[in-house]
Amino acid sequence: MTGDPLWSIFLNACLINNFVLAYFLGLCPFLGVSGQLPTATRMGGAVTFVMLVSSACAFGIQRAVVALDVPHLRLIAFIAVIASTVQLVEMFIKKMSPALFRALGIFLPLITTNCAILGLALFQTNKGLGFFECMAYALGAGAGFTLALVLMAGLREKLALERVPDVVHGAALSLVLAGLLSLSFMGFAGLGG
Repeated sequence: MTGDPLWSIFLNACLINNFVLAYFLGLCPFLGVSGQLPTATRMGGAVTFVMLVSSACAFGIQRAVVALDVPHLRLIAFIAVIASTVQLVEMFIKKMSPALFRALGIFLPLITTNCAILGLALFQTNKGLGFFECMAYALGAGAGFTLALVLMAGLREKLALERVPDVVHGAALSLVLAGLLSLSFMGFAGLGG
């Protein structure tokens, strides 16, 4: 237990130590799915849900691994939980919203290999967070991931309507935008204790 209030843990994960813009985790979906605002929002929701479930399971797995004295199984157990959760989310989205399933394309199953989710599980267990702290941390990380996706999608949609020099067209423009967003989020670093 860190003793920090839950709101502080949430804000820390969401803004100050944003997984995408400060730790540079989860860049594949960040750059790949952030072309349109609705798709980015839904992808952020799916990742947030997977983060919450994975965080709760990682808390239990960490307790079991410590109790059984088998720390070498921790990482593989985390990966199995994340993969299972993503499969459930993928089946749910395919059943409930086939259009969203097609829009997310390959990036939906790639949530399994999203390093932000595995990073969340590893960071929270290394920090020794309690259960409710883990949930606040996961919710903050998911909200921060969604915020980064939505901001990037909004910027890309806006710039799609503007004349942009050929030198920074396409992927180059996306990387410049990602760098500027990252720099702007570094301004929140002064808020952390």
